[in-house]
Amino acid sequence: MRQIVLDTETTGLSAENGDRIIEIGCVELLHRKLTGNNLHFYLNPGRDSHEDALRVHGISNEFLRDKPKFAEVAEEILVYLRGAEIIIHNAAFDVGFLNKELELIGKPRLAEFVAGVTDTLAMAKEMYPGKRNSLDALCDRLGVDNAGRKLHGALLDAELLADVYIHLTRGQDALLIDVAETAGGVGAYERVDLSSFELPVLAASEQELAAHEELLSQLDKASAGKTVWRSAP
Repeated sequence: MRQIVLDTETTGLSAENGDRIIEIGCVELLHRKLTGNNLHFYLNPGRDSHEDALRVHGISNEFLRDKPKFAEVAEEILVYLRGAEIIIHNAAFDVGFLNKELELIGKPRLAEFVAGVTDTLAMAKEMYPGKRNSLDALCDRLGVDNAGRKLHGALLDAELLADVYIHLTRGQDALLIDVAETAGGVGAYERVDLSSFELPVLAASEQELAAHEELLSQLDKASAGKTVWRSAP
């Protein structure tokens, strides 16, 4: 299973009002393991970032002047993402921006290219209701080292999110048989006939029975005679 953990940085909060993507970072997972086949672009948005956004990502307008526009790298991004499950924290935000960028160059929406989108923020809210579920909060809660995250950066955040995602989903596949790793699939496992085994029955000793009765009497006394085992036929 191929998964892509994706993050973006933008000039502001509203794609519909003209804000654009300035950075996209993608980390590839294959069978839940990092492959090192990552994708990262800084992009020239054709406009300046809002001051609030600059305080978040620290990517100056001057730095982006000579970077490619989204249209110039869109095909490479789509080829990289094609057919994968996309993992995003607060997916509605990033997907909204990606859909707007694709719309501006006459391309179909992201859903047309990928197998699906998983939102780790929604997952975290379900697992930790009522708690803070930002990426930093999840790193702290799950023991993911985010000491190097002074400012938001798409590639760094995607790498952190990949680690967070593995922690969030750890154990989901622990009870599943990995057929690919067995020579003949499920049929390769040897069946064991247990019918010839006789299980011994160990009876309690008189001392053990007396100790058990004493414990029941204490529980009965503590509950003012309301224990159900005394009244049961």
